[in-house]
Amino acid sequence: MLKSQRRAPKSGKVRSMVIFVHGYGADGADLLGLADPLAPHLPDTVFYSPDAPEPCANNPFGFQWFPIPWLDGSTEEQARASMAVSVDKLNAFIDAKLKDENLEPEALALVGFSQGTMMSLHIAPRRDRAIAGVVGFSGRLLVPELLEAEARVKPPILLIHGDADQMVPFEDMGRAGNALVEAGFETYAHVMKGTGHGIAPDGLQVALSFLLDKLPS
Repeated sequence: MLKSQRRAPKSGKVRSMVIFVHGYGADGADLLGLADPLAPHLPDTVFYSPDAPEPCANNPFGFQWFPIPWLDGSTEEQARASMAVSVDKLNAFIDAKLKDENLEPEALALVGFSQGTMMSLHIAPRRDRAIAGVVGFSGRLLVPELLEAEARVKPPILLIHGDADQMVPFEDMGRAGNALVEAGFETYAHVMKGTGHGIAPDGLQVALSFLLDKLPS
C-alpha cells in the first residue's frame, strides 16, 4: 500500500475525498499543503496525498510514478513497465481509501500535478465507476490515441496549465483537451498567464470552484 498522510475534514464528517497525485521527484507532502487553502471551503472533505512507489532516479529524497527517459536515461520499456505497476498501486490505494472512509467513487476527486496529472488522466477514465472529477495541473494526456477506445467511464476533467511552462509545454494542455473533447468528456481548461511549471493562485481558485461544483456537499 502506498504511504500517505491524511488530513481530516474540518467538520469532522467525511462526505467527500480529494487525493493529490504529486509530480516527478516530489512526495505526497509536497501537494498536501494545498489542503490548507481548500479545506475551509470544503469542510466535509478528507484529503490524502500518497507517495509514489519508486524512489526518483534524479532525486533520492523524492519519488516517481515512472522514470522519464529523457531526464534519467531509462528506456521506454522501463517507463511503461514502471507506470503499469504504479497504475495498479494507485488504483488499489484509491479503492482502499474509499472503503476506509465509507465513500462511493462519486465522492472522490483526483488533483494531479505534472506526472501526477499524467497518472490521474490515465487512471480515471479506465476505472469501473466514474469519480467526481479530475483536476490536472501542468501535465499531459499520455497515449491520447487510445483514450476513446479504452475509456470505460467519462468523469469531468479540468485542465490547468501555465503558458510559460518550460518543463511540460503549454501546448500539451490543448492536445489533451482536444483528445478529451473528441472522446466525449466534459472538459474545462484554465490558462495561468505568465506562470511556469507550478500552481498560481488563480489556478487554485478555478480548481476550488470545480471541486465545489463536482463533489457532494
